[in-house]
Amino acid sequence: MNLVILMGRTTKDIDLRYTAQSNIPVARFTLAVERPYTKQGEEKKTDFISCVAFGRLAENLEKYIRKGRRIVIEGRIQVDSYDRDDRSKGYSTSVIVERFYFADSKPGEQAQKVSQPDPEMVGFEPLDSDDDLPF
Repeated sequence: MNLVILMGRTTKDIDLRYTAQSNIPVARFTLAVERPYTKQGEEKKTDFISCVAFGRLAENLEKYIRKGRRIVIEGRIQVDSYDRDDRSKGYSTSVIVERFYFADSKPGEQAQKVSQPDPEMVGFEPLDSDDDLPF
């Protein structure tokens, strides 16, 4: 089973582009995820995870998520290989996002519960409290 659940903050606004041949939306972003444990006296360490989303989900990420927003993502890890100029193999690892959740409210606003699902809000759900986290 290939399942990833991460909570972190976006490092910048979502980069939304469209594929040349099929015009499919592709969102790329980096999620800063703090490690849960550190040695005594050390600063917390943060991992910067490359994430990719496609289609309507990609458009929703770009529409609703800005730099510094805390979100929870669900998805899967994908490892791609490529040939470098020096004929060696290179590898890139990213999380393919399949769903996301708001983990905080927008700055200056209180969290709001969505009572009626909005058809535009495909692929994500608001979290009302930490009790709603999927882990």
